[in-house]
Amino acid sequence: MKGLSLNQITTKGWSLPEAVRGCAEAGIPAIGLWRDKVAEVGVATAATLVRDAGLAVSSLCRGGFLTPTDPAGRRAALAENLRALEEAAELGTDTLVMVVGGLPDGDRDLAGARSRVADLVAELASHAGDFGVRMAIEPLHPMFCADRAVVSTLGQALDLAEQFPADQVGVVVDSYHVWWDPQLAAQIARAGAGGRIASYQVCDWMLPLPADALLGRGHVGDGHIDFRAMTDQVTAAGYTGWVEVEIFNEDVWRTPGEQTLRTVIERHLAHVIAP
Repeated sequence: MKGLSLNQITTKGWSLPEAVRGCAEAGIPAIGLWRDKVAEVGVATAATLVRDAGLAVSSLCRGGFLTPTDPAGRRAALAENLRALEEAAELGTDTLVMVVGGLPDGDRDLAGARSRVADLVAELASHAGDFGVRMAIEPLHPMFCADRAVVSTLGQALDLAEQFPADQVGVVVDSYHVWWDPQLAAQIARAGAGGRIASYQVCDWMLPLPADALLGRGHVGDGHIDFRAMTDQVTAAGYTGWVEVEIFNEDVWRTPGEQTLRTVIERHLAHVIAP
């Protein structure tokens, strides 16, 4: 493992300059950027800020949302993802996280939605190669299948990714979304054997889930996930990239950013890094 990266959503209240400065001051060597925060300052300025601070960009969030049923929506999704690939390249990361999208309003054709995802990934894959950026398919927990991601397991994500060269399409191992999967160890090994693990993201599964389940993530060590075991599996699979802490949680977002970073570092050392 290279080490710790802060996914920018964890300190949602910080602007990009604040997040970059916070990481540099805390000694966190990498940051995962979000496109909305990058857009506030512009891609060129964002790239300069990160580079001048001596940080690596572990990933860009996010591309995807590939399930529109109409031709106009499909063209818009294609264009938006091409922009995201270009931004990732300019920002200096080789990983664009892809949340593939859920069912369009009124649509119940899950198989059709998955087919449309595969079709658009096929159109985008060669462009990803041209930009030197890998699309990282992120499976989301099945409770998000209707609205955010019709790809729910690491196995499904690999079935999709393996249709394309490994340097064009990989997968994300996100602890929150995959920890429950009884096939997880085997699928992590499969992903590693094919050189498909593009990103490893961590946060904990908290109970009770809030009304908005997306915000049910907590600091590593506060919930139910065995991070040592999962990290051992990811490491054994050959992954040598960043461990990106990505937390969606209202209480964490209300906490001063500097305090959040101290907790992130402490939990990384206590629960993720092998003793």
